[in-house]
Amino acid sequence: MDEGDVETPEEMILKQHRREKKDLQAKIQSMKNSVPKNDKKRRKQMTEEITKMEAELDQKHDEELRRLESASDAKDKKAVQERQRESRIAEAEVQNLRGERHLEGVKLAEKLSRRGLQIKEISTDGHCMYRAIRDQLLRRDKSELSVKELRCRTAAHMRSHADDFLPFLSDPDTGDAYAADDFEKYCSDVEHTAAWGGQLELQALSKVLQLPVEVVQADSPTVTVGEEHAGDAITLIYMRHAYGLGEHYNSVERADNS
Repeated sequence: MDEGDVETPEEMILKQHRREKKDLQAKIQSMKNSVPKNDKKRRKQMTEEITKMEAELDQKHDEELRRLESASDAKDKKAVQERQRESRIAEAEVQNLRGERHLEGVKLAEKLSRRGLQIKEISTDGHCMYRAIRDQLLRRDKSELSVKELRCRTAAHMRSHADDFLPFLSDPDTGDAYAADDFEKYCSDVEHTAAWGGQLELQALSKVLQLPVEVVQADSPTVTVGEEHAGDAITLIYMRHAYGLGEHYNSVERADNS
């Protein structure tokens, strides 16, 4: 959330839901750790109790969301989709404790630990790459550019250097190369929507900021964009399995050794 933004009722209740899901996740893990694996009777009882607890929390959240929706007037379709996505993210966090996301997080934590760094979580709202870069700039006291300003400057650079970007864009369904109108729509989405940012946008932002950008990944070597620029690189974390729902960028911060 940008500075000065006020949380909407939807954002507040979804934040509450994520917190309650995480609390339940921790409680479930504690329950599992407290029952010996060879005590089949107690583990069966525990499993039944966990199922009941999860069902009751899901029912509570569903009822709260329904009450919130019925109290509102017309619901923006995009906002509804975002709430559903956030709900799936919260559910994935519970289900994925020992899945791909967990393993990816462990590998990234090990890589960052060697550099005295740790992951700084960034919200999953489509702006994650821009929010992560903004977080890095604020930590350096180099810029107070908002997410909106970063998007606008990215789109402006891409428009003014179309030959550097257009050859790498094609219709995902047909494979046809982008025409001028397609490219303009792409740039407009970069500027005005929550379109997810990727390699091309990182290249544009590196030029705009005149800084290299390094992207740390769990199972691949670190990739640096804009190595020709001087200065300390902006460091981003790229996660393929962030929430079981798609790719995601996080920022980094100094490790809390305490």
